[in-house]
Amino acid sequence: MKRIGILGGTFDPPHMGHLIVAEEVCEVLDLDGIWFIPSYKPPHKQKARVDSKARVEMVERAISGNARFRINTIEVNRLGKSYTFDTMKALNDENPDAEFYFIIGADMVEYLPHWKHIDDLLDLVTFVGVKRKGYELKTDYPILEVDVPLIELSSTDIRQRVLERKSVKYMVTSSVEAYLKEKSLYENR
Repeated sequence: MKRIGILGGTFDPPHMGHLIVAEEVCEVLDLDGIWFIPSYKPPHKQKARVDSKARVEMVERAISGNARFRINTIEVNRLGKSYTFDTMKALNDENPDAEFYFIIGADMVEYLPHWKHIDDLLDLVTFVGVKRKGYELKTDYPILEVDVPLIELSSTDIRQRVLERKSVKYMVTSSVEAYLKEKSLYENR
């Protein structure tokens, strides 16, 4: 059985915090790889600031150079709102030889009781909870806890910095930083 970590999100834009979490979980749990799954329209957030094509391109740029990371566009291809249950059902059906580990921040751990089909979802994945400032990893649901370096980065903060014409160097990969500049992303409200 392959052991695959799943890191979903809007990645609007992807940043070093995403990469650090993915790398650390992959190492600690001895996973075969991490699949980054950009959402088309997340059910629990406002819509993304840039279109899915740009976000997919940024994820591809961010993960290039790490042979254990790959992108999976299942949710972008599906269009509309994507629920984790639907995505994981499809991935399990397509990959019967894989065991999936779904990585979530502590903020999402607290929200688990509200997830669509959460009890059925537990049969499809093992949840991996990582710490996030201001949240605790407390839940009645079974989760693996992985300690990762607490890096206070958020896509929201990066978008704000770009809007204010501040540097995002070392917050995103150099290839993502170049793409932001090339496409003038997030420079306007």
